[in-house]
Amino acid sequence: MGKNIHTYIDLFAGCGGLSLGLNQSGWNGIFAIEKSPFAFSTLKYNLIDKLNHFQWPDWLEQKEHDINCILKNHKENLKSLRNQVDLVVGGPPCQGFSTAGRREESDQRNKLINSYIKFIRLVQPKMIFFENVKGFTQRFEKNKSKGIRYSEYVQKSLKRSGKDFTGYEVFGELINFAEYGIPQKRTRFILVGIRKDLTSILQVKPQNFFLNIEKNKGKFLINKGLGLTQNISDAISDLLQSNGKVICPDSVDFSASVYGFPQSNYQRLLRTNHEKGVIPDSHRFANHGEETVNLFNTLLKKAPKGKKIEGENRKRYNLKKRSIVVFDENFPAPTITSHPDDYVHYCEPRILTVRECARLQSFPDWFEFKAKYTTGGKLRKVEVPRYTQVGNAIPPLFGEQAGTVLKNLING
Repeated sequence: MGKNIHTYIDLFAGCGGLSLGLNQSGWNGIFAIEKSPFAFSTLKYNLIDKLNHFQWPDWLEQKEHDINCILKNHKENLKSLRNQVDLVVGGPPCQGFSTAGRREESDQRNKLINSYIKFIRLVQPKMIFFENVKGFTQRFEKNKSKGIRYSEYVQKSLKRSGKDFTGYEVFGELINFAEYGIPQKRTRFILVGIRKDLTSILQVKPQNFFLNIEKNKGKFLINKGLGLTQNISDAISDLLQSNGKVICPDSVDFSASVYGFPQSNYQRLLRTNHEKGVIPDSHRFANHGEETVNLFNTLLKKAPKGKKIEGENRKRYNLKKRSIVVFDENFPAPTITSHPDDYVHYCEPRILTVRECARLQSFPDWFEFKAKYTTGGKLRKVEVPRYTQVGNAIPPLFGEQAGTVLKNLING
C-alpha cells in the first residue's frame, strides 16, 4: 500500500468505536470481525452503510463472525494478506479479566487470547494496537502459584520469533482516557507492537506511541475546541428529561426527550453533522417505578455525589443493589459499564440513557445504535444490547488520537 493509504483490520470490533476513531484519523478499514449480531448491526449501519469505510474482501461474507471460524475456514486467505495490512487493532472480550465483574480465570472468553495470537501470526501486520481492561495486567488471586498476567503472556507470544514469523517489538502501558478529553475515568491497558524487521527501517519503537500521544493530546484537543478534561455536565447537560418528554421513536411504550441548547464545546462537537431532528437517537428513559424514583430522589438529596455507596452504607438508604454511584456533574464519570443501573443521573431521579452513556464514551450523536436496549439473566453472556455495546467500546475520540499517532509511526 502507498504511504498515504493506511490499512487495518479490527478484531473483536464491537459496535465500532475504535474503527470510527480510525476512520476520523484517515485510516482505511479492510474488514472487522465481531461475533455478536447485535453489535455488528450497529457497526454495519454506521461504518459500512453510512461511511463506506471498509473495503471488505470477496471471500468474507459481510456479517458477524466468530474469529475461530475465520481461523479455521480462511487460513490461506488470511496468509494472502501479508504485506497488505499495516495494522491490526482490538483486544479480546474483557469480562473474564475485569475487576468490575467476577474475574474468572476459567471464563471461556479468556481463551480468545490464543485466537488473537494465531490471527497475528497468520496476517503479520506491520503494527499492532491491542486494548484490554486494567485487570489484564493482574494475576488471578485464586491461582497465585501458576497464575499469569495475561499481558505478559501476550507480549511473550508476540515477541517470540519462529518459522516464517519474525515476531514483534512490543510495549504496553495503562492509559486513563479521562486525560485525553473523554468525560470518563476509564483506565485501559494499551499494547503497541511493531514487526521486528521494520523497527530499524522505520527507526521507531513501540514506546514512541505513548510518548507521542501524550505529547500531541493538547494540540489535538485544542483543534477540536476542547480542554484536556471534560466533566459529566459538559457531556450530557443538554439531554435532560426536563427539556420536554416525547414518545421514544423506536419504543412507543417509553419516553424520550428533545434536545436542549448545547451548553459546552464538547456537546457542540458531538452534535456536529447530526441531522435527525430534535430527538436524540437511543435516548429512551427507563420506566422506573414509584419506589425507585423515591429512592433516587433521596440519593440525590442526601447521598455523597461521585462516591460508591456500598457495604454498610447501603442500609442508610435501604439499597438492595451491591453498590451504586450518584454522578457528580463537576467531574468525569466513573467507568461506563454494561449495567446502566450502577449509576444515578446527577440531577434527575433516573439512570442514564444509552445516548447519555454514548456521550460519556465520545460517540457523536449521528452514530445510531441498533438492536434491543437491554437484556438479562443467562442472555447476558450471549446478547450484546445497546447499553453493552456502548459500555464495551473504545471511545472514538481516543481512537482518533491513537490513529493519528500510529499513522505517523508507520510513516517512520
